[in-house]
Amino acid sequence: MALRRRSLTELDRAEWANYAARIAPLKGATPVVAIPEVVTAPVVARPSEPIRATPPMRRTPQVAIGGQPSGIDTGTWNRFQAGKLATVRRLDLHGKTTQRAFSALIAFIRTAHADHVRCVEVITGRGSGETGGAIKREFPIWLNLPEIRPLILAASHPHAANPGSVRLLLRRVR
Repeated sequence: MALRRRSLTELDRAEWANYAARIAPLKGATPVVAIPEVVTAPVVARPSEPIRATPPMRRTPQVAIGGQPSGIDTGTWNRFQAGKLATVRRLDLHGKTTQRAFSALIAFIRTAHADHVRCVEVITGRGSGETGGAIKREFPIWLNLPEIRPLILAASHPHAANPGSVRLLLRRVR
């Protein structure tokens, strides 16, 4: 097996010289000024395989807080939106940074879904700004991320006067 060597362009050499000029050698060591050789992976002959077309990815529609999704019947949606479906678990994100709140939300939803919980409530808080707090602004974006979007069927505020809380209807485990 022969290794292929890739020749460096003038731009590569200039970038290396710029990088090497900013580095101070350790005490007692000599500075490196030579440009390292780039060695790529060995070339392996492969038998010709037919190119397979990848199937299109199935897109899950976006979750909108308060909007009825297409995968839920009207009776269940009305019970869920009116608060007649009991929330089994509750997550309070008050006082958390957005990163910690995001991590807690993902863990909470995954655990609730794995435990076959149907309805949960997440308290984001109203926030003090005109558009609400950072967690409240980021929450709809988090719900539509690929890690947790397939687990959520619907989202709604439990009451019109309480925009700092969101109830989530999780998909059933099949």
